[in-house]
Amino acid sequence: MNVTTLINYILIAAVGGVGSILANRGIAVFNDGLRPIMPEYIEGKITRKELAATSFAVSFGLIIGFGIPVSIGSTILVAHSILLAADVIGTWTPDNKWGTALAGVVGAIYGAGLLFGLSSIVALFKMLPFNFLPALSLMSGPILLAFCAFPALAVASQHNPKKGFITFGLTFLAYLLATKFGTFKVNGYTITLNAIGMALLVAMVCMIYFAAQIKGDGNSNASLVNVFSKRVGRIKGNWIWLSIMGGLITAASSMLIIAVDVLPQQLLVKNQVMEAAIATFARAIGFIPLVFSTAIVTGVYGMAGTTIIFALGLLLKGQPIVAFIAGFVWMWIEVQLLSATAKGLDKFPGLRDMGEHIRTSLQDTIAIALLIGAAIACNKMAANIGFFWVIGFWLLNKKAKKPLVDMAVGPIATIAFGVLLNILRMIMIF
Repeated sequence: MNVTTLINYILIAAVGGVGSILANRGIAVFNDGLRPIMPEYIEGKITRKELAATSFAVSFGLIIGFGIPVSIGSTILVAHSILLAADVIGTWTPDNKWGTALAGVVGAIYGAGLLFGLSSIVALFKMLPFNFLPALSLMSGPILLAFCAFPALAVASQHNPKKGFITFGLTFLAYLLATKFGTFKVNGYTITLNAIGMALLVAMVCMIYFAAQIKGDGNSNASLVNVFSKRVGRIKGNWIWLSIMGGLITAASSMLIIAVDVLPQQLLVKNQVMEAAIATFARAIGFIPLVFSTAIVTGVYGMAGTTIIFALGLLLKGQPIVAFIAGFVWMWIEVQLLSATAKGLDKFPGLRDMGEHIRTSLQDTIAIALLIGAAIACNKMAANIGFFWVIGFWLLNKKAKKPLVDMAVGPIATIAFGVLLNILRMIMIF
């Protein structure tokens, strides 16, 4: 094991361990759906068992159905696979000092085991009668361009379809122009603009522009800060733990072992680090209002804050110590500016409300892109019948009593199809 690999294991174990401790102590969680439940437990309105059951219900499907499947075959983990698990581990361990220590140990073991397990899967796939890993990699192909469409969907949702189509058209035009004229020379140096990055940038500018046009002099966030001042004070009082977590995530991001979402992950797989940083930053902008508002109301912060630390880590690629310091400081700044930023958003209610539309649009975009990618991957494994499998899986899931979340359907259908083909190959039917 070389030094770099050792550092990677230490970092991912630390991320899993500290993240589980934060969840155990009710300081921070990663799942936005779990955050509103945390104060119910902290104030004694629900039991620890009820909290644990809720945490499992809202996170487990995304872990096994999205986080881990899209990470398979790559040493770059999607954050959901480890940070959502930290939510579950933290809430399932007892609420005492021994439980906190246990959460840290279990979280660290899980983090290191996850990295080791996903790294070992490549070798395992090669031993199968039918190695479907090359086909599995096709599943994420549509995401790279589909991701550029989510701002248009968010604009249409927040404003109206006309503005959504305007955003979509400008995004499409930006991609065409960057593809056609994106390579040029300056002082003898060849510069190539990434078409996907430029399209996403234009889309984000449109989304922010339309949202910023909605102005007001309300004080909803200011009122929240005043009403929930004790909960805001609770977050600020835990700044040291949050800053440590910020530093660890930033360091892990700088070593290219964790990505905030599937698009940055796929860009990193292609070694497009700067493009991944831009995509990560663009995603983070939209989540600032959502993270800050829920933090003020609940007294529980986001485990990765506004997620800007992921982009910060990519900009400091290969410098884990510097990245840790930068992430530590940045998370401290986020926490200290929590009240001021939330109050400032009152002047731009469109920006304040944009976060929820972005979140929903991202989920819808990723779900449909993974479904299309799953159809392509399964068809690569077995022509024609692959399409039948994915479409049937999707439709039947809609009729299930407890359906999988939409983002999980494509990855699970693809893996299940690959396993089925291996079983058929072993009994010499297919």
